[in-house]
Amino acid sequence: MKKVIASPLAPKAVGPYSQAIEAHGTLYISGQLPVDGATGTMPETIEEQTHQSLKNLGHILREAGYDYSDVVKTTVLLDSIADFAAMNAIYATYFTTDMPARMCYEVAKLPMGAKVEIDAVAVK
Repeated sequence: MKKVIASPLAPKAVGPYSQAIEAHGTLYISGQLPVDGATGTMPETIEEQTHQSLKNLGHILREAGYDYSDVVKTTVLLDSIADFAAMNAIYATYFTTDMPARMCYEVAKLPMGAKVEIDAVAVK
């Protein structure tokens, strides 16, 4: 059985997808752009954008009764791999022990001109 998860604090889905789906004790969180759910604005720097994307993940995790320590896998999409070190420095403040598995890619473009997008899988 699957359950749709939606946090009012994270930005609404901008297409035919859910913020997250929980199925059999696993939470699958869609890619989170660095958009503030309350204002609809996006910060400018890679550091600020990484914080915002990870805050959005946190809102969704909490809505489903999970937290960052439950995350087992993330995927990070960057519009420039040159931002890897700056993104990584911020990312490391959210995942401090038993870090999740991760993949990181440079992509040609991200929606809304974002510099980063992050998705996650969490398990209870």
